[in-house]
Amino acid sequence: MKRYDILTLFPEIVLAPLRESIVGRARKKGLLDIQVINFREYAQDKHHVVDDLPFGGGPGMVLKPEPIFAAVRDRLREGPKARVILMSPAGQLFDQETAKALAAEERLIFICGRYKGVDERVREPLVTDEISIGDYVLSGGELPALVVIEALVRLIPGVLGDEDSARGDSFYEGLLDHPHYTRPAVFEGMEVPPILISGHHEQIRRWRRKEALRRTRKRRRDLFREAALNEEDEALLKEIEQEEN
Repeated sequence: MKRYDILTLFPEIVLAPLRESIVGRARKKGLLDIQVINFREYAQDKHHVVDDLPFGGGPGMVLKPEPIFAAVRDRLREGPKARVILMSPAGQLFDQETAKALAAEERLIFICGRYKGVDERVREPLVTDEISIGDYVLSGGELPALVVIEALVRLIPGVLGDEDSARGDSFYEGLLDHPHYTRPAVFEGMEVPPILISGHHEQIRRWRRKEALRRTRKRRRDLFREAALNEEDEALLKEIEQEEN
């Protein structure tokens, strides 16, 4: 069973999503144990203060190191060695390769920052990974932590009903996913591509791969720098280029 701990000042933000959908099913199946900890409980003064003014002046408040250190050390005593992840705009940009690496870990601890961030002394001795989900500003690390956790849970064996489902997702193999269609075959004059209802499985597979390449070429050409393309992919890209020129 995987074990994820989430350290936050606002547990209610994360509790409801963790009970629903794929993450909720993983917990019910016994594949994942998630603990949500309010690190305010680890504050060392009677008022449970977790933040203070920044040295040097300036606006905003900074999370104190003592409660975070105490909370993480307490969690580390409970099981195998864990990677400690700080959700931070200064972190490594989260992608599918990072998700695959983290999904292989048995134990993760997520620190959700707030206000102006955490005291810098938390980073070097305590944090093993620093992750950002994008170049924009949020009020805290709770929603980013949920995004990361959902991406990881999809990769845990036994969570999805169909193990091939995750492998077909966008970014899993470095490309965007191909278009998907379902019933009705015709909706407001828009028809499903005939190949998808032809019953020719090899032709369908080839069409899907080609459309995944086409979509990636049109929307995210940067992904081709890392994608592992084979000879068929190169041939399909030449076909696409000829069709669009």
